[in-house]
Amino acid sequence: MLPIRLYQLTYNDMLSVMELQLRYFVAVGEEQDYGRAAQRLHVAQPALSRQIQNLEEEIGFKLLDRLPRGVRISKAGKLFLNDARQILEQVSEQLCAPGV
Repeated sequence: MLPIRLYQLTYNDMLSVMELQLRYFVAVGEEQDYGRAAQRLHVAQPALSRQIQNLEEEIGFKLLDRLPRGVRISKAGKLFLNDARQILEQVSEQLCAPGV
């Protein structure tokens, strides 16, 4: 007998998670502060931080430099921030397109 999976991510679920991570990163990148970004997004700061860490693990490089008092966007993060904004803009355009 096969084990029952209580939850299995679909392709659309995975895309939603990636979009969420990108939105979180853009907010932290723009605010340069987890607390302000969490307030802006209406999420808990630990959840925001964990999603950014997950994104960094998935893409294989650090987006933010963690400092004793806050964060600073890394050089790679600055480049990725522009890409993330473009991706989110394209997603938004697709969702607003007629017939979607």
